[in-house]
Amino acid sequence: MRAVGYAVSPPDRSVEHLVDLDLPDPVPEGRDVLVRVEAVSVNPVDAKQRGPVADPARLPRVLGFDASGTVFACGPEATLFRPGDEVWYAGAVDRQGSNSRLQRVDERIVALKPKSLGFADAAALPLTAITAWETLFDRFRVDRDGASRTLLVIGAAGGVGSIATQIARAVTPLTVVGTASRDPSRRFAVEQGCHHVIDHARPMAPQIRELGLGPVDYVFAVSQTPRHMADIGALIRPFGHLCVIDSAELDLAPIRQKSVSLHFEYMFTRSLFHTSDMIEQHRLLGEVAQLVDAGRLRSTRTHTLSPICARTLREAHALIERGSTTGKIVLKGWEN
Repeated sequence: MRAVGYAVSPPDRSVEHLVDLDLPDPVPEGRDVLVRVEAVSVNPVDAKQRGPVADPARLPRVLGFDASGTVFACGPEATLFRPGDEVWYAGAVDRQGSNSRLQRVDERIVALKPKSLGFADAAALPLTAITAWETLFDRFRVDRDGASRTLLVIGAAGGVGSIATQIARAVTPLTVVGTASRDPSRRFAVEQGCHHVIDHARPMAPQIRELGLGPVDYVFAVSQTPRHMADIGALIRPFGHLCVIDSAELDLAPIRQKSVSLHFEYMFTRSLFHTSDMIEQHRLLGEVAQLVDAGRLRSTRTHTLSPICARTLREAHALIERGSTTGKIVLKGWEN
């Protein structure tokens, strides 16, 4: 099968080491489904996974997470899908990635894709939707029918921030304040449903006060959290909640006196540790698909490249690392 990744461990993280590969077709085992991949999207975590491969047993190494496609075969213990089902998923960090024509995936982190979306639009959503959903409902435990509170999404125009905004608007009473520093990003954040947009390149606490919103209840820091910690400490309410997804070292002094609850969100935790509730990702992706088909959520695809190959993936990785894209970059189709 065709794939993109490394045949040998690269000497550094250069995007130029990504190459086209020809690999044996994988065989589904246990609760695996074997998916014929039709479209993939690229996330910052894809770029972070690039580079030297420490364990030779992991070679050849195929990168990629988000994907949509058609079930081709099922493992002997799989019961949730049948060949021909159109599905979407975000994969697992400890298995071969989605940048391949065929991929083995545990059925417990796979769901039927929205009927109203083609493969390209569907591939934009799984990883970011899981991250946003787990943050809102597993980490923050937002009450969908509770009192209106305020959510600040730092980086609202990116892949995670944009779908977090949509989900918060679609199924919660939260007032959503997004941050963006460029005019295109601000416009995109408003299109995704932000009630207000402020500039994270300037002190944010005064801008929150100018909006008359008072201290913020929930802060979802999608990127560059260390840079914003002082501001977060100034604008968050006592006993508020902060969730971060980047792994840089944080100075917690600005939030300590307010007894803020700090949460980390890593959407691969369930699949990496095979937690007892691993199937929750299957269920939440199913609920997201229903919301999409009901017209309450929409794809965040903004850039499309074709076909899926080393050349287009190198281009997508480079765009991601520039840090100025809005929404999601999707690659679709394979060369004949």
